[in-house]
Amino acid sequence: MAARRGSAEESRTALLDAAQQIMLEDGYAAVTTRRIATEAGVNSALVYYYFDTMDDLFIELFRRGADRSLERLQEALRSPQPLWAFWELSQDQSRSALTMEFTALANHRHSIRAEIAESSRRFRKVELEALGDALERYGVDPHEWPATSVILMLSGISRFMLIEKAFGLDLGHADTVAIIERHIRALEGDRAR
Repeated sequence: MAARRGSAEESRTALLDAAQQIMLEDGYAAVTTRRIATEAGVNSALVYYYFDTMDDLFIELFRRGADRSLERLQEALRSPQPLWAFWELSQDQSRSALTMEFTALANHRHSIRAEIAESSRRFRKVELEALGDALERYGVDPHEWPATSVILMLSGISRFMLIEKAFGLDLGHADTVAIIERHIRALEGDRAR
């Protein structure tokens, strides 16, 4: 990659992009200041100039992805078919590799774990408000199907299936998807394209 010249924001972005690429290619353990700097085409001292610690860099990288994901979530939940949109978004594999790396990193770094927990609470609040309203509009009994449980089931099943797919396992996935989609279809009709 060519050496970067430009604003401080461009340099920070280049460092974050480099860290993300390394995480995706070789895992979080391969993310070092020297490797980030080499990938970004800058002096390694810049890593600590822009980020006091590696945890700060990881947190900033996580926040950047979480902010983008939150925007996508909010857009999906504003759709005329929020359950379909939420279900489809929860099955999106485009960020699953990076999410898995952050999950593994959080097992070793308390600050990353705390950041993921806070972000998850923010996401859950947005999901609960939008999907709770949708379920109420559809006349779903909140005692039979609490919105919190519906959200947890949809996102949890999706996440677990993504993990299994990463290991080449998909036994029961099609049947489970069919059951979930049958229930969503009963509330929102066929999925609009």
